[in-house]
Amino acid sequence: MLTENTPIEATQDRRENLKIIGAISATCAFPFSAGELYGQHEHPAAAAQAALPKPSFFTPAEVAQITRIADLIIPATDTPGALAAGVPAYIDYVCQRNEALAKTVREGLAALRGPADAATLEQLQAAKSPFFKAIKNLTADGYYTSKIGLLDDLGYKGNQVLAEFPSCTIPEH
Repeated sequence: MLTENTPIEATQDRRENLKIIGAISATCAFPFSAGELYGQHEHPAAAAQAALPKPSFFTPAEVAQITRIADLIIPATDTPGALAAGVPAYIDYVCQRNEALAKTVREGLAALRGPADAATLEQLQAAKSPFFKAIKNLTADGYYTSKIGLLDDLGYKGNQVLAEFPSCTIPEH
């Protein structure tokens, strides 16, 4: 609660924090409820080990294409990639609930002739393809809202207050 004795700096810090929170909530428009994201609720150990749901919206051929593309976008390296995180099932789940997105993805998959490769994705990116933008965003969203992406890769601890944010330790940044 603010009083007339509250320092101006504290008021400005709160205001800046609220601006940041507002900006984040305005730009993070997921096509489903936040409760469906992995990091938004706790999972019992048994549920975390459960098998990923099987895609049910896209055809098996489309799922194979989505699987290949997701693997090209976030491959397994020293950390698990998009496939281990269940990204194809995530894309299937989201598109099943969003007609416009499903149309964009289906049309893009139909336009691909043959299996996707890195050169094809680079061409789609250079052409500013709505399909590439959608599939790239879905892959990143699916990966970084999964246990593998959120906890294992990003190291999200949750419910912690940091006195300051650590600086980036990656040399090229």
